[in-house]
Amino acid sequence: MAERWVSSLSFFLVMVVLHSADALVPAMFILGDSTVDVGTNTLLPFTIIRADFPFNGIDFPSSEPTGRFSNGFNSADFLANLIGFQISPPPFLSLVNSQSTMNKQFLKGVSFASGGSGLLDTTGQFLSLMISSDVCFIWNNQRKGVITLGKQIQQFATVQSNLTAAIGSEETEKLLSKSLFFISTGSNDILSHFLSIGSLNKEEFIKSLSDAYDNHLKNLFKLGARKFAIVGVPPIGCCPFSRLSDDNDSCHKEMNECTRDFQTTLSALLQKFSSEYEGMKYSLGNAHEMTMNIIDDPHKFNFKDLLEVN
Repeated sequence: MAERWVSSLSFFLVMVVLHSADALVPAMFILGDSTVDVGTNTLLPFTIIRADFPFNGIDFPSSEPTGRFSNGFNSADFLANLIGFQISPPPFLSLVNSQSTMNKQFLKGVSFASGGSGLLDTTGQFLSLMISSDVCFIWNNQRKGVITLGKQIQQFATVQSNLTAAIGSEETEKLLSKSLFFISTGSNDILSHFLSIGSLNKEEFIKSLSDAYDNHLKNLFKLGARKFAIVGVPPIGCCPFSRLSDDNDSCHKEMNECTRDFQTTLSALLQKFSSEYEGMKYSLGNAHEMTMNIIDDPHKFNFKDLLEVN
């Protein structure tokens, strides 16, 4: 059932972007957090935000952990499959030691996504601190923690530079303008905000996320990105960790209100961005609404137990 939900969301994102752009997708570039990480964090020696252990991967074809924070395929895999690829492109860090393999793969796409990252550079650092102060110390001193979204875009700049050297600036521009940029991020920012009891009120905090998102999109656009498939933040107040604070095991109301309001803000941001930057095409998946539909009426989606949904 979870796979059906993710596949439906991916199908929506692909259809909207492709319909508006009238073009095939030669490559796919993935940015974001654990929802689309396909093994980046496994390649980071000092992070403990990782998924290279059972029961992650138990429903993957190999039935082994792959670095995905999932029992099987994740949304990046489903989206890639719908575009025509067999599976999500591999992590950027898995390619850097082989120049020939790296350049060939860059023509098809790369994943930069890193579990624990967020829109804000401080997000991954805070989550590391929550898990282990010792690991956070190592992260601060050796810069080997999660790959922030800003750093992911820097890695994409390396890809763009390599492509330009390999096939020329004109062909690189054509390739990237037709490629799909899939972004799934924001959950960790909101979770960190509530765990840290941030000094900003809800409106100020959401604006800080919106400003960061706007800056990231501008940087990607400058590097040649034109087609964006973006997933909003799901109701993370219904995650098991968030429900622990409620005596009745209910969803965290304030956290869910924040994710809902951020969806509205993000929608307005993308509308404004697309009107100001010619050639920008996007789709925005409402993960909050889609997930709440299942939680509010689990039987409609063939779930027998509400807790099983969460």
